Amino acid sequence: MNSGIDTFALVFASIFPVVNPPGAALVFLGLTGQATPEIRASLARRVALNSLILLICSFLIGALVMQFYGISIPVLRVAGGFIVAVSGWKLLNEGSRKELDTAVAGVPANNLLDQAFYPLTLPLTTGPGSIAVVVSIALSEKTVASGADKAMFILASLLAITVIALTILLCFAYANRIQRLLGQVGTDIAVRLSAFILFCLGLQILWSGGSELLIYLIKTGSAQSLAAA
Repeated sequence: MNSGIDTFALVFASIFPVVNPPGAALVFLGLTGQATPEIRASLARRVALNSLILLICSFLIGALVMQFYGISIPVLRVAGGFIVAVSGWKLLNEGSRKELDTAVAGVPANNLLDQAFYPLTLPLTTGPGSIAVVVSIALSEKTVASGADKAMFILASLLAITVIALTILLCFAYANRIQRLLGQVGTDIAVRLSAFILFCLGLQILWSGGSELLIYLIKTGSAQSLAAA
């Protein structure tokens, strides 16, 4: 039981700062600023469900999929970090007045629900950073010895992911209350600050993956030089 609690706490503490539901809720609010409360509530439920499915699939089969396609975690971080940084940069310039559901953007209001997975779930809520963290946690299962401990590890990890999804639902569903509390100007400032953090997070993910690739290239080059000598 103690090992299950420790695993739950470790997985939750590892994923929560990367997903950052309160901060992501402000970005969600900025991207759906012109939506009706009903549409925003439906989007919140869909994003939370999509996040739950995405994180669980990443935990259970993420490593196998990446191995099948020959994708390494550093490459995943580089690609995902770039997408997150671009999304943060766009939102930073547009603020809370970004209107994805206007005719100018070519997206009717009713079709906002079509964007529940991309970009609202991936990469803005559960992006490559959280996927990389979940895959890394799943890989650590190999260090667990007995079958009972492995079962406890998997159950505790899935429970932590479920709690993360519920947190996303609560934060996104009540994002409009933050808007009423802050007002238009305060919301715009908060969204831009969250967008800046999102941009920095994307760069951090990009740098993490790029650094690992650079270290790998240096080691490979050094090994080839020694072999040639």
